[in-house]
Amino acid sequence: MTLALIDYGAGNLHSVANALRAAGAEDVAVTADPSVVRAADRIVLPGVGAFKACAKGLWGIPGMVEAMTERVQVGGAPFLGICVGMQLLATRGLEYGVTKGLGWIAGDVALIERTDPEIKVPHMGWNDVALGRHDPASGLIEPGEAYFLHSYHFAPEDGQTVAAMTDHGGGLVAAVARDNVVGVQFHPEKSQAYGLSLLSRFLEWKP
Repeated sequence: MTLALIDYGAGNLHSVANALRAAGAEDVAVTADPSVVRAADRIVLPGVGAFKACAKGLWGIPGMVEAMTERVQVGGAPFLGICVGMQLLATRGLEYGVTKGLGWIAGDVALIERTDPEIKVPHMGWNDVALGRHDPASGLIEPGEAYFLHSYHFAPEDGQTVAAMTDHGGGLVAAVARDNVVGVQFHPEKSQAYGLSLLSRFLEWKP
């Protein structure tokens, strides 16, 4: 099984690759080559930083978005988006203006609203992951504690795409899923045993 870990200049690739290998992945291709993505059995899109900069980096690789769309949306390859990689699944991001996302799961990525002055933004550190009312990820996401670091959050249009929630002065989406696509706002590679178990399940996931 070949796993393509997409290198578009916006993710902590070394840590994610190491975590995937620790979770059982034997063939992790860290790649900016659309042909490798098009041939991969599974695809992981990491992401760190601003939505706008990440989108610019991803779309800046000729043919990459087309290869991802062909392999995931048409070919059915399991896909995992991490942090901003999850946010890029949205219709658009509202950080530094409006930026188009992949549009695979309809919704916006907006600034976390501070309803309580005691609540800090960014949302940083360990927090609970609670399953949503629906299970669009077919048992992939489990309840537990994971490591978060973000100032913007994904607000999907369809509540049935919410796979998990967390609480930071109010509910925030911790994971989204639709068909063979799943995204997590937290960092599995920084979430110790919880994160490794999630990655291990992703490697076996048959949506």
